Amino acid sequence: MTGSPSPIIRVQREDFDPAAETRALTDRRKDIGALVSFVGLCRDEAGTLNALELEHYPGMAEAEMTRIAKLAVERFSLLGLTAIHRFGRIEAGEQIVLVIAAAPHRQAAFDGANFVMDFLKTSAPFWKKEHGKDGTSGAWVAAKDADDSARERWETSVKE
Repeated sequence: MTGSPSPIIRVQREDFDPAAETRALTDRRKDIGALVSFVGLCRDEAGTLNALELEHYPGMAEAEMTRIAKLAVERFSLLGLTAIHRFGRIEAGEQIVLVIAAAPHRQAAFDGANFVMDFLKTSAPFWKKEHGKDGTSGAWVAAKDADDSARERWETSVKE
């Protein structure tokens, strides 16, 4: 492979198949030595949450995900990267996000996947609204300080 690979980025309503996405990223590849995947799921928040409603800014969400993914590919010399984020109503237990990072060695794959998730949580234009088991619909979920802190560890050498 020559040059940096183009990341695979999708924002979609429908569910995804992590195994199929992994096969698509690694098929016929012999240069990949490590693959790290992350699947984010909708929690039921100790039995109180029925679903999340995820909204996004079409076009801008994909552009920001692409920007983040390209930064990760460059910074960690990734050989491939897939990032898929769902929108719409997602029931507790269902998949929300998938990140797969491929690299020659494990640390780059782990760091690349972590980097992408930390930036997706804080930079990509997605909003979450909780739907309780009791039928109530809560407010839009505010960003968490922990997410900002996780992102800050990468910013010492990242220029946005």
